[in-house]
Amino acid sequence: MDILLIGGLWLHGSVWGRVASELEGLGHRPVPLTLPGQGDGSVSATLDEQVDAVLAAVDAVPGKVMVVGHSAACTLAWLVADRRPERLAKVAFIGGFPSSHGQPYADFFDVRDGVMPFPGWTPFEGPDAADLDDGARRELAAAAIPVPAGVARGVVRLADERRFGVPVVVVCPEFTPAQAQECIDAGDAPELARAKHVDFADIDSGHWPMITKPAELARILAAAADRP
Repeated sequence: MDILLIGGLWLHGSVWGRVASELEGLGHRPVPLTLPGQGDGSVSATLDEQVDAVLAAVDAVPGKVMVVGHSAACTLAWLVADRRPERLAKVAFIGGFPSSHGQPYADFFDVRDGVMPFPGWTPFEGPDAADLDDGARRELAAAAIPVPAGVARGVVRLADERRFGVPVVVVCPEFTPAQAQECIDAGDAPELARAKHVDFADIDSGHWPMITKPAELARILAAAADRP
C-alpha cells in the first residue's frame, strides 16, 4: 500500500527516512512528505496549502492510500480524510488527536516575525522527550523549521461526515492506549469519539518515535496497513 507520512510541526519530510526504509522492506510504498512552509523555503505558506499538498500526493497514486499524521499533523491527516474519504484506506495518528471544525490548527507557541519557531525543550520535558539523548535533541532542534503563522494559526474546516467511516489507528507513544481512550471518553477528542472504527497501537517511546524507534513504528504502520 502507498503510505503517506506527514511530520508534525518544525519537521522536514526527511525525518521519516529510517521509517520509510523499514516500510519498503515490509512491502509497502512509503511517501514522506515535505510540507509547504516546512522545508521549501516559504515563510508565507498557509494551512490550506499544506492540505492541498497532501491531497495532491493522494491523487497522484492509484488505489487507496493510508495517510499518517504525526502530532499536530494528525489534524492535517484528518483534513485530508474529510476531503478524500473515498480514497483513504486508513488514517494513522501518531502522538496526537485531530482538532475539530473551527479550531486553530496549531497555535501553541509564540509567533515571531511571521513564524512559530521551535520553542526549545522546556515545553517537552517529561515523557515527550525522555528517550531523546543530548545528541538527538541538538540534532532535532538544529533541523527544526519555523512554521509559518498561516499554518499554525490556520482554522480547521471540516465538512464531510464520511470521514467518520475512514478506519483510524491511534499510535500511542508518550501515552498509553488506555489514556487515549480516557481522553476520548472525556470528550477531549470529539472527532475520534464519532469515528466508527478506531484501533490503538502502543509504542514505548517519546513524542518522536520516527527518530527513536523507527523500526518498531514501521512495523506498527505496516500492520495497520495490512489489516482490513
